[in-house]
Amino acid sequence: MPDQLLDRLDQWKSRFGPAPAGQLERLLAAIAGRRFRVPGELIRLHETLLFLRAYPLSPQVARLADQMLSSFAGRIAGLPAGGDLSPFEEPEVSGIAGTSLSAVFSYEVARRLAARHPRSVEIAWDRYQEADKLGPTIRRFLPLVDEDWPVEAHVPFREWIAAARPRGRSDLAWLLARLAALPLGPRERAELYERMEVPLTWRMGGHRASRSRLRLPARSLFCHSEPLLRRGDVSLERELESPPLAVRRVPRRDARKILDLILDASTARYRELYGFSHPDEAGVYHADAGRGVAIFFFGVPPAWRLPLRAYHAGMFFKNGVPAGYVELLSLFERAEVGFNLYYTFREGESAWLFARTLRLFRQVLGVTCFSVDPYQIGLENPEAVDSGAFWFYRKLGFRPVDPQIAALVEREERRMRQAPGYRSTRRTLERLAQGYILFEGPGAAPGAWDNFRVRNLGLAVGRVMARQFAGDPERLRSAARSQAARTLGIDSSSGLALVLGLVPDLAHWSREEQLAAAQVLQAKERGDEGRYLRLMQRHAHLRAAFLEMGSHGPALLR
Repeated sequence: MPDQLLDRLDQWKSRFGPAPAGQLERLLAAIAGRRFRVPGELIRLHETLLFLRAYPLSPQVARLADQMLSSFAGRIAGLPAGGDLSPFEEPEVSGIAGTSLSAVFSYEVARRLAARHPRSVEIAWDRYQEADKLGPTIRRFLPLVDEDWPVEAHVPFREWIAAARPRGRSDLAWLLARLAALPLGPRERAELYERMEVPLTWRMGGHRASRSRLRLPARSLFCHSEPLLRRGDVSLERELESPPLAVRRVPRRDARKILDLILDASTARYRELYGFSHPDEAGVYHADAGRGVAIFFFGVPPAWRLPLRAYHAGMFFKNGVPAGYVELLSLFERAEVGFNLYYTFREGESAWLFARTLRLFRQVLGVTCFSVDPYQIGLENPEAVDSGAFWFYRKLGFRPVDPQIAALVEREERRMRQAPGYRSTRRTLERLAQGYILFEGPGAAPGAWDNFRVRNLGLAVGRVMARQFAGDPERLRSAARSQAARTLGIDSSSGLALVLGLVPDLAHWSREEQLAAAQVLQAKERGDEGRYLRLMQRHAHLRAAFLEMGSHGPALLR
C-alpha cells in the first residue's frame, strides 16, 4: 500500500494542469496519516513533497506539503531501532530533518556553522581516520602535546582537547577559538585549519536549517495550475533580449541572514561554493525572476578575489524553497557558467530557470558569451553523463568549439532525425564532454572566444618568470610593480598587473588607453567587480591583447 500511494503521488510531478478539484489535496491528507518504516520510502516521500512545495498546484497543496515535511524528524525517529540510516546521508537526499551528515568542510564554513548551530555541529571523532594531522596545529595551543604527538602512535587528541577546553564548550568551538586567537591573516588561518581535514557531523534534528524546513520568507505563492514550462518552450536568444528583471540591493542588515540561509542550504547538500564561503556582504542583490523564483547573487570581497576573472555566485529559490545555485567567472564579455539545479527539482522548469539566470547576468554584468566547462557536461563527472547534461545545453543552442566534437554532434543529431527515440550511448556522451561549449548571445562576436583559456595567461606569466627572473616570483612582482607605475601610474603587483606586463606594446598605447587600463586595474582591486567588467568591455585594445594571449598562450613566448 505505501508504494502504491507513493506511485500516485509521484504522478503529480508531471501532471500539472486542470484536474479534479481537491484530488491531490485528498491524496496528501491520506498519506499524512500513513507510517513509512523503510528509509527508501521516507526519502521518496520527502523529495516528492519538497517538489510539490516548490511547484504547488494550490495554496492548500503547499500548506499540506509543509505540514508533512515538518513532521519528518518524528517520522525518522519512528523508524525501527538499529536500522541502517546511511541512505539518508547520500548527497542526493542529505539534510532531511531528523538525520545527520558528516563531511570535511572549509574553515569559513566550519566557523559559520559552529557559530549558528553550536549544539548541532561537532567534530566527528568516530570518522576521523587521520587525526594525526591535528598534531602540527594543536601543538600551537598545547605545548606539552609535543611530549606525545611526535613520538607516540595513536595519540588521543580527543582527550587532549577535552582536558584543555572549558566546561560547556564543544571540541570544535574550542579549536576554532584557539585558531582565531593566532596572529595570522584570514588566508593563513584558513589554510592551517584545512590542513587538519577535520570531519564534522551536523545533526539536523527538527531544525529549520534542514532541507525539510528551510524556507526563504516569500510574500506570495506562485501556483502551477497549468503545465510546467519545458525545454521546447524556452528560447535562450529570446530570453536574453527580454525586458530587464527587477533588481534591488539587499540592505546590509538583511544580507547576513540571506547569506547564512544560503550557506545552510548548500552545506546540507555537501556543497561548498567559493562565493558562499567568501561572500561580499556589502553587495548582495535580489532579482525577481517571475513564476515564484527569487535569485540572490553577490561577488566576493577584494581579499578573496580571483586574480583575473570577476566572480559572482547566487542561489535561486522557488516559492521560498532553495532550488539550486549558479556561479559565474567572467572576463570582458565572456562568462563561464556553472549551473546546478538540486536533484529534487530536476523535473521542474530547468531550462526556463537556466535561461532566466543568464538573462539576469547579461543585464547586470554585460556578458554576452556564455561558456560551459567540460566538467559540467560530463568530463570526469558521471552524474552529468547520466543526466545527459550535454544535450540539455545543446538543445538550448550551445555549440562545441572543438571541430571533432562538432562533427560528432552533427552525426548524432542526424541519427536523431533519422530514428526518433535514438539516444546517444554513454561512450558518446563522454566523448561529447571532452571540450568547452559556448552560446553567443545578441551582440557577441562569433568565434572570438572559441580558443581562449584563462589558464593560458597564467602559463604565459609562469614562462616569463622562469626565463627572465630565474623562477623567482618576488623579482617578477617587483618588475610588474615598476612597469605598472611607469606606464599606468599605479602601484600594483596583482595578478592582473602581471598579465598586463606581458602586453608587448603597452608602453606605446595612447595615454587615454593607458589611463583606461589603470581604471580597470583599480576596479579589480577594490569596489564592485561588475564595474571592473564594464570597464574591460569598453577597452577594445586591452580585450584584443587578452584574447591573443589567452588563445595562444605560452606559445607566444617560445
